Amino acid sequence: MQRMSVVRVLAMSLIIGLIASSLVLSTSAKPQKSNPEAGKKKAAKRIGIGAAIGGAAGGLIGGRKGALIGAGAGAGGGTIYHVRKKRKAAKRRRH
Repeated sequence: MQRMSVVRVLAMSLIIGLIASSLVLSTSAKPQKSNPEAGKKKAAKRIGIGAAIGGAAGGLIGGRKGALIGAGAGAGGGTIYHVRKKRKAAKRRRH
């Protein structure tokens, strides 16, 4: 009689362990929810590239003052580009 209850306890603990491990494995197999277009590194890269291109173009056209204005405009353009890419990727993931 004692042996039968030990076997039942071991069987129940094995079943509970298998159920728990299947729940853990099923939740870890879900797709990644982070947006690959939304990182701070990507934002800095896009804004920096925009500022560099704008500064170079402004420097060629209007000298030092033109370079500053062009860099500001390029940084603004890079920011707008980053926000649009981030929203587009988020919209794609929702559907």
